[in-house]
Amino acid sequence: MNEEHRSPTVRRRRIAGELRRLREAAGLTHEDVAAELGWHRSKLGRIEGAQFVRLSLTDLRALLDTYGVRDKPERDALERMAKQARERGWWYSYSDVLPNPHATYIGLEAEAASIRTFQAQLVPALLQTGDYSRAVVRATRLTTRDNDESRRFLELLTARQELLSRQPPVKLWTVLDQAVLRRQVGGPAVMAAQLERLAEAADLPHVTLQILPEEAGEHAAMEGSFTILGFPEHTDPDVIYLDAATGGIYLEKPEDRERYVAVFDHTIAAALSPKDSLALIQRMADAVGT
Repeated sequence: MNEEHRSPTVRRRRIAGELRRLREAAGLTHEDVAAELGWHRSKLGRIEGAQFVRLSLTDLRALLDTYGVRDKPERDALERMAKQARERGWWYSYSDVLPNPHATYIGLEAEAASIRTFQAQLVPALLQTGDYSRAVVRATRLTTRDNDESRRFLELLTARQELLSRQPPVKLWTVLDQAVLRRQVGGPAVMAAQLERLAEAADLPHVTLQILPEEAGEHAAMEGSFTILGFPEHTDPDVIYLDAATGGIYLEKPEDRERYVAVFDHTIAAALSPKDSLALIQRMADAVGT
């Protein structure tokens, strides 16, 4: 991946995972390390949970000393990573409209090589038209008019959607509940344009789009929408993201990843084929437009 696409959010996850591995290799618990360094146990928990914004080199070096890491190249590599993790991604320029939990998601999305998502309520952001997104912002922000905030959200949306046109583009596999296509977000004209946008996206070689039809009945993803983010480095495991109004939930345990991958696999098996999904989208676009 080109350097400009690299994300400090992913680097924080990477260094957090490496520090956790080094601690476990040294046979130390959180309590052992906290007692040795005079830290509160929660501080180490935040570091290993990638919940830090700035990991100081002093703290990093203290951890490496405690873990018995003496190899200079290894120490230098971790210090470089820590410095890179302190950089701010492009999305921080939208901090006025972007809460920290959602900024974390966009930071992960920015370096994802693949995105697999099931959506039960909305067209995913990467495939939304501006008018559709504007209607969503109005509804979720409980306002009836556009303002500077909605304009900033649309700028952010446009920047995020560059993932689909960069080189190499992200591989997007989306399954939409048919209810998403029926919901008249923004009114008939806006929805007709959104359906046309979905049809156009479905023709892209790096986008797979399937519709879960109403007649499928009960299905594996009935508990709600979710996204699986995959990364180009094998050292960065998939992240499962569950969206929420006040900030998403991230699941990174192996058993959680396995469960949601299985749920996604069952959902795509229950959904219409990409070809039949495209035909359904086009029929619904024609119906809305008449």
